[in-house]
Amino acid sequence: MTDIKKTVEREQLIFREATREDCGLILEFIRELARYEKMEELVVASEELLEEWIFNKEKAEVLFGVVDGVEVGFCLFFHNFSTFLGRAGIYLEDLFIRPEYRGRGYGKAFLQRLAQITLERGCGRLEWWCLDWNEPSVKFYLSLGAEAMDEWTVYRFDGENLSNLARYGGRTKGSER
Repeated sequence: MTDIKKTVEREQLIFREATREDCGLILEFIRELARYEKMEELVVASEELLEEWIFNKEKAEVLFGVVDGVEVGFCLFFHNFSTFLGRAGIYLEDLFIRPEYRGRGYGKAFLQRLAQITLERGCGRLEWWCLDWNEPSVKFYLSLGAEAMDEWTVYRFDGENLSNLARYGGRTKGSER
């Protein structure tokens, strides 16, 4: 595909903010992403939960990329905060382009739009995680100038461990793995 054709196709991509009526579509994209990442069994989100947390509590935002009236991709993001920078940043939780629309510059367009939103809001950075095995995405991000944060390890509390921390200050006897 020539650069001119990529430019023409990319110009057809428009962004629209998700509305409350899009909860089913958001969930559809989440499930497609989970399938791609071989984690479909981990999806417990529902349309009702998405409506509550994205639209009622306003804890995240969703953009759709639309070509000829068809949603071809989505991203979900929210604000985080850097104490070192003294300002908010944008954390990209998910970015997914449907397989049949990949290779047309839409992923780059999404990241460019998020970078614009980051700067428009006066935020200090745009960041995300990427699975180590996802080599095409890693190469793509590096090609755009993203930096891997090699000296950082992600830690998480969820499920029983989160409950135990909240209730008892950590693991309870017999809950060690």
